[in-house]
Amino acid sequence: MASKYKAYAGKVLDIDLTSGSIGEYPLSDRDRELFVGGRYLSTKILWDELKPGIDPLSPENVLIIMTGPLTGTGAPSSSRYDISAKSPLTGAIGHSNSGGNFGLHLKKAGFDAIVIRGKAEKPVYIEIDNDKVEIKDAQALWGKNTHEAQVMLGKGGTVVIGPAGEHLVKYASAVSQERSHGRCGMGAVMGSKNLKGLVARGTKKLEVAEPEKLKEHYKKWVTMLQKHPATGDMAPRYGTAVFLEALSKGNALPTKNFSRGSYEEARKLGGYRLADEFLVKNFGCVTCPIRCGRVVNIDGKEVKGPEYEILCLLGSNMLINDMEAILRWNYDLDLLGIDAISVGTVMGFAAELNEKGLWNNGIEFGKKDNIAQILDDIAHRRGVGADLADGVKAMSEKYGGADFAPHVKGLELAAYEPRAAVGHGLGYATASRGACHLDGGYLIYFECTGPVLLDPYHWRSKAGWAILDQNMMSAISSVGQCLFTSWTFVPPIAYKVPNSRLMSRIMTAVLTAAWPTIEGMLMLPSWLQKIHVPLLPHTKAITLATGMKYDFGKFMEMGARGYALERMFNRARA
Repeated sequence: MASKYKAYAGKVLDIDLTSGSIGEYPLSDRDRELFVGGRYLSTKILWDELKPGIDPLSPENVLIIMTGPLTGTGAPSSSRYDISAKSPLTGAIGHSNSGGNFGLHLKKAGFDAIVIRGKAEKPVYIEIDNDKVEIKDAQALWGKNTHEAQVMLGKGGTVVIGPAGEHLVKYASAVSQERSHGRCGMGAVMGSKNLKGLVARGTKKLEVAEPEKLKEHYKKWVTMLQKHPATGDMAPRYGTAVFLEALSKGNALPTKNFSRGSYEEARKLGGYRLADEFLVKNFGCVTCPIRCGRVVNIDGKEVKGPEYEILCLLGSNMLINDMEAILRWNYDLDLLGIDAISVGTVMGFAAELNEKGLWNNGIEFGKKDNIAQILDDIAHRRGVGADLADGVKAMSEKYGGADFAPHVKGLELAAYEPRAAVGHGLGYATASRGACHLDGGYLIYFECTGPVLLDPYHWRSKAGWAILDQNMMSAISSVGQCLFTSWTFVPPIAYKVPNSRLMSRIMTAVLTAAWPTIEGMLMLPSWLQKIHVPLLPHTKAITLATGMKYDFGKFMEMGARGYALERMFNRARA
C-alpha cells in the first residue's frame, strides 16, 4: 500500500511459500506513524497475523524482514534492518537486527519489507530484482555455509542461513555479508520454511521530504559521530572488545558460567591486545562512519574478527585465554550460522553441568581442543550437539541445574554479569525477547564501562534509567539506525571526567540522584516534549526524511508503545 510519507518505498511483499503466491501486504500509514519501522512494525504485523500458541517452527509462523524509514536515505549508520518471527528458542517475540547489505538493496528494489508465510516443499530462495520477484530452487545451495551460499546467490543484497538453520538449531542465525542476525533463532525459522536465503537487487531511488535540509543534517551528524570520543575514537580504534578489561575490573565480566565477575587473564582477551597483535584493519557496515568492525588474518585470509561477546563467552566464561583459538571459532560460527552469544552461554552451562556430574558431555572449563568439533556438531545436531542446539533452558529441564542456568525467558544471557550492575540486570528481566543487553537498555554503559557512572547498587534509581534507555534504544532501532549512534547522547565533556577522581564521584552522585527527574520526564505527555535534542539527531532526521512531525516526545512515546505491544504479544500469542 503506497504511503503519503517520503523515505518509505511504500510496498511490502507478501510471499506464501506453501502456495508459491506473491502479493502485497496492506500496511497503513497509521501503522507507520505509530511504529515507524523495524522491529515494531514487524511486531504489529505478527500481532495481527499469528494465532495464540502456534509452534514457532511450523508453517503457521510468519517471518518478517523489515527496514526502517532512514534505511537507504544516506543517514549515517542506517543500513540496519530487522528479521522478526515468533522465536523457536523462547516461544515469545523474536527479532534480530543486522547491519548487512540486504535491507539497503531491498529498498532499492522498491520494498520496505517482506512478509513470508508457509513452508516450501523443497529448499528455495527468493530473488527480488526491482519489481520481479521469484521463488527459486535452492537445492544446490542447501548444505552450503553462509559464505558459499552468498557467493552462489550472486551480486546484490543477500541474507542466508548456514547448516545450523537447516538443522533447526534454536539459536541459528541468518547472515548478510559478514553481519549476523544472531539472537532468537531467526535462522531456524528460515530453515523450518525450507528458505535458504534471499537476494535483492534494485535501481530505484527514494524520495525524501526535504532533501537539501536532510543532506545538511546528515553532514552535521557524521561530523558529530566522528568527533565524539566514543564513536570517533574508542569504537573504531578498539571495537566492542575495548570493554572487556573494564568489565573485569568492575566485577561484571561473566567468568566460569557467570559464577564470578572477574578473570585474571582478561588482558589476553581484551580489545587493546586484539588491536595491537591481531587487527589487520577496520571495517564498518554500509553507510556507517564509526567502523567498529575488526578484520583479522586466519590462515592467510582476511576475515571478520570477534566482537566483545564471543571473547567473553568462549573466553573468560569458559576459562580460556587463547585469543587465536577464539578468532577461529568466531569465523566458524559465522560460516555455520550460529549465534555467538547463545552458543557461548550454552557451552559455559554445559561445562558446569559436566563439572557437577549432571551430564557427561565432554565439555570442560579450560578445555579447548574439542570446541571446534562441538560447534560443528551443534550445527548438524550430532551427538551432544543435539541437546546443545536446544539452548540453556531446554538443557536445564532435561539435565537439571536450573539454579545456575543463565537465561531469561529462554534466551541466554548476553556477556555482562548482572550482579555487578543491577540496572542492567533489570533490563535482562524486563526485555521483551529475553536476556538481551540491547533490548533491556544498555545500562552497563552507565554502571561499569562508560565515562560517567551510576551507582550500580542504588536500586531506587534503576527503574527510570532502564525505561529511558529501553524506550530510546528500541526507537532508534525501529528507525533503522545502529544503536551505537545513541552513544552521542552522552556529551563529549563527560569523557574528561574519569581523569578527575573528585569530578567522577560528583557526577556519579548527581546522575544517581537524578532518578526523580528521569521518572518525571517519562510521565510527561509527548506534547510537552516537542523538541529536537541535539545529542539525539534521529528525530529531526525522521521529520526531514519522511515528512512526519516527529520530535523527542513522540520518539520516546513510540519506543514505549512498541515495547508495550511486544509485552502484549508475549502474553497473548505465546
